[in-house]
Amino acid sequence: MADSKDSVSVDMETIYLGGKEHIVRTGRGSVSVIVYGDQGKPALVTYPDLALNHVSCFQGLFLCPEAASLLLHNFCIYHISPPGHELGAAAICPDDPVPSVDDLTDQIIEVLNYFRLGAVMCMGVTAGAYILTLFAMKYRERVLGLILVSPLCKAPSWTEWLYNKVMSNLLYFYGMCGLLKDCLLQRYFSKEVRGSAEVPESDIVQACRRLLDERQSINVLRFLQAIDRRPDITEGLKSLKCRILVFVGENSPFHSEAIHMTSKLDRRYSALVEVQACGSMVTEEQ
Repeated sequence: MADSKDSVSVDMETIYLGGKEHIVRTGRGSVSVIVYGDQGKPALVTYPDLALNHVSCFQGLFLCPEAASLLLHNFCIYHISPPGHELGAAAICPDDPVPSVDDLTDQIIEVLNYFRLGAVMCMGVTAGAYILTLFAMKYRERVLGLILVSPLCKAPSWTEWLYNKVMSNLLYFYGMCGLLKDCLLQRYFSKEVRGSAEVPESDIVQACRRLLDERQSINVLRFLQAIDRRPDITEGLKSLKCRILVFVGENSPFHSEAIHMTSKLDRRYSALVEVQACGSMVTEEQ
């Protein structure tokens, strides 16, 4: 991973939206940023969940005509991928130190500075929501508002820790195998769209399963390790004064955590939307 603080821009047609990829080299490694829209407009920064990128986490939202019209009319979108999660990413050297969640937030501030962005809107899903919330705590003057989808704010529970340990072992010994993909799909989607012996998987689940095949297992493992070591940030939530909108699916494994998080936010600036019959990835299921 390069340590020099410069950037290389690469013209690249992405699977959707026709954005431009920038590889931003930060003091904590390289970061892929897909930029779409008029850079003169206010910025909306996105950050996906574990093992996902902008295609697998946000394409359902941005291909929805109503949502796309609203978002793309008002914002320039900056899709930040966790290290090694971008399309076509190579495997990160196993000898490179695993970034902490603080390192990941510091990458974001370097991305904002590279693009000369001031205060931005942020949208993250689950692990990505945690990263952006922590970013808002550390760099309050740079965040106008947060859109958090099935967010995390506490350290992993024993249940999540055990689940993460299983996924870590699968990634280390077997890579992106079928069982690991099933674990991830349970994290993302409700049972209704995952299907059963009688009902086939929905199109969005099948598409996500195919996109997971493209992930480098070592890169996913590193992000999982960072998230698994995250500290509890509950105490700092009251200090956030930006506008915060929390979405959570009623069938999300992180439903109770999203409710807990909302209860700790300043009610003058925050709101909760519970989405029925939906898993964690409200951006894709609805």
